Amino acid sequence: MQKHINKKKKTDTRTGKTAAKKKNSRSKRRKSSRVRQRNQRILMSLMLLVIIVLIGWIIINRASENGWSIGDFLHNSDTMISDAEQSGTDNADSSGGPEQWQKEGAPYIDVELLTPNEYSRPQIPIESVQYIAIHYTANPGTTAQQNRDYFEGLKDSHETHASSHFVIGLDGELIQCIPCKEISYASNDRNNDTISIECCIPDDTGRFNDATYQTLVHLVAWLCGRYDLTMDDVIRHYDVTGKNCPKYYVEHEDAWKQFKVDVADYIEKNGVAPENLKNDKE
Repeated sequence: MQKHINKKKKTDTRTGKTAAKKKNSRSKRRKSSRVRQRNQRILMSLMLLVIIVLIGWIIINRASENGWSIGDFLHNSDTMISDAEQSGTDNADSSGGPEQWQKEGAPYIDVELLTPNEYSRPQIPIESVQYIAIHYTANPGTTAQQNRDYFEGLKDSHETHASSHFVIGLDGELIQCIPCKEISYASNDRNNDTISIECCIPDDTGRFNDATYQTLVHLVAWLCGRYDLTMDDVIRHYDVTGKNCPKYYVEHEDAWKQFKVDVADYIEKNGVAPENLKNDKE
């Protein structure tokens, strides 16, 4: 009897030890599983942090390549669209595009917006378009593309602050450099409410050739209609600062008056502007 009891005790002891071992083994497995899960979470967090840092580096590097400071980047962050960005939609007035504008009465516009930078395209909004200012390039024989590229190069040369919304070339070609909802550096104290147009010239007289002139008349007529402006709102750079610009129209007042008559006639003939312009001739 005593032997049976001792044998049973030994059996119970072995069973208890086996159960304890199993319990310890399960506990170790659970602990190991928790450690693995924690390590996985840490690894995923580190990977996410690396991705965020990499994206930040790419953005800052791109901003630096485009000539922006961190301040510029933060200031423009709400308007940043890739300049693909603005090449198709954020141009003449942020709606439509060259083909749509032509249907509305515009000449064909080659949209080649400048890279945002503090020297030629600061991306400062125009509060309200009140004037259209006419300029001349003062560098005979140069093309619209060359003048546009000069404005673009200012982001690197830092030579001066200069630009224009539009440049019209010697063949009548028309390039847009700045969206009309942003200021250009062309009209001094009137930059904040004026769309500026630079015109190329063939020689030192400053007189526009026929191709340039026809595109200018067409463009100004369309802009007048688009922004509900009259002939009184079409001005020369000279009217803002007294500068001899555009040279020919400062030195030949009668030619300037005729230009405004031609714009008004174009509007009356083509119907691209409000009714109140039709009798507003000088």
